[in-house]
Amino acid sequence: MALYDMMLTVLENSGLLPLWEAIAPWLALDERQLIFMIATPAFIAVALWEYLKIRHNPALMDSREAVRNFALGAGYQGTELLFAGVIAFPVYALCYHYRLLDLELNWLTAALTFFGVDFCFYCMHRCSHRMRWFWAAHVVHHSSERMNFSTAMRQNATNIFNGMWIFYLPLALIGFNPLWIGVAYALSLVYQFFIHTTLVGRLPHWVEFVFNTPSHHRVHHGRNPGYIDRNYGGTLIVWDRLFGSFVAEDANEPPEYGITRPVRSNNLIVLWTHEYVDLFRAMVQPGTLGARLSHLWRPPEWERSETSGDSLDCETDNKKR
Repeated sequence: MALYDMMLTVLENSGLLPLWEAIAPWLALDERQLIFMIATPAFIAVALWEYLKIRHNPALMDSREAVRNFALGAGYQGTELLFAGVIAFPVYALCYHYRLLDLELNWLTAALTFFGVDFCFYCMHRCSHRMRWFWAAHVVHHSSERMNFSTAMRQNATNIFNGMWIFYLPLALIGFNPLWIGVAYALSLVYQFFIHTTLVGRLPHWVEFVFNTPSHHRVHHGRNPGYIDRNYGGTLIVWDRLFGSFVAEDANEPPEYGITRPVRSNNLIVLWTHEYVDLFRAMVQPGTLGARLSHLWRPPEWERSETSGDSLDCETDNKKR
């Protein structure tokens, strides 16, 4: 008997196979986790290479922070694995059930899935900076004052509960299979891991024009006034060029990384939740219900009058970010 058959016999005799068959569809959306697992050895190898290059420069690398960043990433992956199939997959399945088109997977639809996911990522990412509810989850990714490969792993465990996945639902309504969407999204995140570095300078012009690159993404992580809320692209930078959010890296103005209101804590829970706390503190201030709820979709820097509760439509004030 082949080893595979022996293993299958163990599973069949355990009585757990029916349970797995019932649960598996709920976890189907996280087939993308397999991509992350395959890519993890490459992530670790590249991160170690970078560490050896910059470990003696505290402005670029802090070993304790790098470990913390991977822990933040593990929390994100854990909640995604446990809850994506329960929270997001049923909604995707409902949208796909009422899809407008029946699309077969071929080279054309694969390319359309890639472009569709990348465009939806741009929309999601832009909203993650300009709508405070989404910023509350995304801020942890920007709160490091260093730019290295470990920063790519600095994610929020609340993402799945925060609802950023809703931005991709239109693709399922059109007729793109949610599993394709998940795979394209995972491949995009794998690509984006490699643009979190200071060791790669400008790439050839045509690459910089079409793709998101380390140079473009360093701008995105900068808290310099001219760099804040720019270069939202995932794999492609063309969306930023089309919608006016692109800024090129200026050699005379190196990016200063982090957020304008630094979090003075190394506690993982605080890093995950501090902006939610600030958001709800703002919401409980005196004012009408509409004014209070406005904090959810207004930009992070938007404030209300402390005395009347009336809204103040502030211009972007970088000191509040």
